[in-house]
Amino acid sequence: MLRVPLIMNHWWCFVERSVPRSVIEVIKTLADHGFTCYIVGGAPRDLLLGKIPTDWDLSTDAQPEKVEKALTQTQTQTSGEDSRCKLVPLGKKYGTIKALRNGLVMEITTFRREGAYSDGRRPDWVEYTSNLEEDLGRRDFTVNAMALDPLNRILADPFGGVKDLRRRIVRAVGSPEQRFTEDALRMLRFFRFQATLGFRGDKSTENAITPGLLGRISYERSREEFTKTLTANHAQVGLEGLKRTGILGFLAPELIPVIKEEKIFSHLAKTVNEIKPLPYLRWAAFLHDIAKPNCMTIDRRGLHYYGHEKVGQVIAEGLLKRFRFSREFIAKVTALVRWHMFSADPMITDTALHRLALRVGVENLRDLLELRRADIIASGRDYYRAQESFSAFTCRVEAFLAQEKVLSLRDLAVNGDDVMKLLQICPGPQVGKVLQDLFFWVTEEPARNNKETLFRYIKEHYSRSK
Repeated sequence: MLRVPLIMNHWWCFVERSVPRSVIEVIKTLADHGFTCYIVGGAPRDLLLGKIPTDWDLSTDAQPEKVEKALTQTQTQTSGEDSRCKLVPLGKKYGTIKALRNGLVMEITTFRREGAYSDGRRPDWVEYTSNLEEDLGRRDFTVNAMALDPLNRILADPFGGVKDLRRRIVRAVGSPEQRFTEDALRMLRFFRFQATLGFRGDKSTENAITPGLLGRISYERSREEFTKTLTANHAQVGLEGLKRTGILGFLAPELIPVIKEEKIFSHLAKTVNEIKPLPYLRWAAFLHDIAKPNCMTIDRRGLHYYGHEKVGQVIAEGLLKRFRFSREFIAKVTALVRWHMFSADPMITDTALHRLALRVGVENLRDLLELRRADIIASGRDYYRAQESFSAFTCRVEAFLAQEKVLSLRDLAVNGDDVMKLLQICPGPQVGKVLQDLFFWVTEEPARNNKETLFRYIKEHYSRSK
């Protein structure tokens, strides 16, 4: 076991400022009862990188019952709300007690050894141990396999995590084949950490990747891990690795034609990197040109992808449904894919903008602008020229949205019921046709949007032909 005394006073000052008092108090309480307790997981890594951790996982040689007893006894002996600690034994079977104190969530897990992962997710058996190195040895990557004792200023680093942090590399703890067999999701995490940290992957770890193992993982788990990669600061790094190792094609066979077209895939990855890191925007950026290989044609004028946005909407919807996304999420992403080729002419009229809003949905306009912005930048050469025109168009849209004008059918002063009563017709396509006609008529002159005027228009144009 390599134990590195934390003699760097400036770094220790950062640790003292960054570790919440509630975490220190739990560690001290267990120490007062004769147990050792360390901060583990991503927190030591983040602290060494000068970042404030968001998750606080603790590891101790105290078994779950001892953890509960120690924290409960201290709570009854100490007065004041500040000392209260709510314990949730949801993971007690696997040695974990969740503690909630002053709004902070901590997971306290007993040092343990594990059996084989027959289901590819959880160990067949868990055995407690007093050996910290054994506990750290079951973790995924070296940068996540360090333990920090803030009371004694000790960092336990048996697998070279500090060295790998300095080298900016993600490397498996021990045998990568064993780590990936235990939980195939770690293959996705391998690239997620590269995308999040901006690190490179260890070659021997990458060579151990077997995409077929992911067949044991639910789409929901894969979805969450892949979305974290998409929304990371260095998403392009993660996506390139997922493509290179065959994971991407295994998870989404729809992407295989895109993967084979290097220029298209590279453009998608760059677009993801350029767009705002919101899940639905990153997914839309990644899928917006998914149908280009399917729609590729060549003629005397060059290479074309006619209708790829329409075909792309269908492909994207199928992919997102398989990954069990919500209906709202799928509708949002597929709408952006469908309409990402909208005309961005800065000289567009108000009427034309109204019609664009009706087609794409006014709620999607700003997101489409963001997708087009990222798309332009990712296109590379001469994008500054396109950016100038697009900036003018963006200003035009923002000014338009700031006006109080009719932007959708819902904003009309009449609805489908009004149309059916007035024309004495049943529900059907004609109702929608009348409403759309009214919408276009009103966009030419918003003052027309009142019931009396619209009723008169309906009677004049439709009463005779009903």
